[in-house]
Amino acid sequence: MKVIRRIIILYVVLMAAALIALLVLRGKTAYEGRDITVYNDRLLSMQKDYLAGISMDALEERYDCRIVMAKSLTDTELSGYYGKNALVVDFAPGGTYLGKAVWDDAADDYERTRGTFFFAALIFWGIVGVLGAVLILVLYLRMVRPVQELSAYATEIARGNLEVPLPIRKNTLSEGFTESFDMMREELKASREREVQAEKAKKELVADLSHDIKTPVATIQATCEVMEMKLQRKQELSAEETEDLVGKLESISTKTATIDQIMGNVFHATMEDLEQIKVDPTEESTELIEAYFGNLKNYGRILLDNHIPQCLVYMDRLRMEQVIDNVIGNSHKYAGTDIHVSFEEVQDVGGTFIRIRISDSGPGVEEEELPLITEKYYRGKVAADKGGYGIGMHLVKTYMERQGGGLEYYNDGGFVVELLLRKV
Repeated sequence: MKVIRRIIILYVVLMAAALIALLVLRGKTAYEGRDITVYNDRLLSMQKDYLAGISMDALEERYDCRIVMAKSLTDTELSGYYGKNALVVDFAPGGTYLGKAVWDDAADDYERTRGTFFFAALIFWGIVGVLGAVLILVLYLRMVRPVQELSAYATEIARGNLEVPLPIRKNTLSEGFTESFDMMREELKASREREVQAEKAKKELVADLSHDIKTPVATIQATCEVMEMKLQRKQELSAEETEDLVGKLESISTKTATIDQIMGNVFHATMEDLEQIKVDPTEESTELIEAYFGNLKNYGRILLDNHIPQCLVYMDRLRMEQVIDNVIGNSHKYAGTDIHVSFEEVQDVGGTFIRIRISDSGPGVEEEELPLITEKYYRGKVAADKGGYGIGMHLVKTYMERQGGGLEYYNDGGFVVELLLRKV
């Protein structure tokens, strides 16, 4: 709107200037009429010259007039001059009437005035033309050119060229739109970079998984070969050998569980890309929650500070068990301290929730990394020498939100994770 207002103001100013110029020229082209005193002086001079012997022809040439030797006012020649608004006076040298002295200069004045007016109109036309050209130039610079640049820029964006910055023209109609369009370009560029990083992370994930799967498979294969050799002896096994075989079987079981967990991670990552992870929250008792924590004996000491309120909540049993396993597993891996768990019923704008607070006494997460730990495939600095694929906390967030609850996390003397389950 500011640009339109400025254009209107400029147009009004230019037209006012043109009108003023026209009025000035009009004042200069006003018809001033004849000065009778001048013609009387000429007439007296003519009469003196005639008496001095100057001929009629010489008088007419000297005083730019016509002497008509006519006695009657109805003379045809005189009538023609009267019709052309000529100045006709008596020519009577020494008091003797000879005819009429005629100055037929009205036509000359008319032509002179006409030429002056035409010149004034030509100047006015030029001024209007210049003002129009200025206005067209302003409109082009403020409106047409930005639109043309935007059109060319949109073509580059459509071709996938996100590196070309869009020049932002100040004080133009498209200024705000151009800024928004350039912000869109920056966001598209950032999105593409994130996509490239995500694709790179996926490839690294596949490579890491392939390596991790090969190790337990090789162990299982070697263990099986040893067992096969011992069984081929076809002799009664000693207690020591029996114990060794049992140990080998436990090793096979452990490595099989490892492979199952790794493949489960691959499955979840793949299925989430397709948005096919099934989360089916139903009404379940909170007693199950404490049982889930009780099953995690391999993660060090898990201390329940209080008992969970007895009620029904909306949750998916399998997904909730995976959520708790992921959170406790992370605390055990990165903190290595006792893990405290507390429960509380809280009110929120979305309803009533059971809040599960899980905290450790470790170093926590660096503040700049906190907003990123739920991003898919993101791994912080402390995870560089730890196993994992950067999808655990991402899955935790996904599962909690799809159960109708939520996830919060922060540093408070360690790392704290709060899980919210909606109460029935």
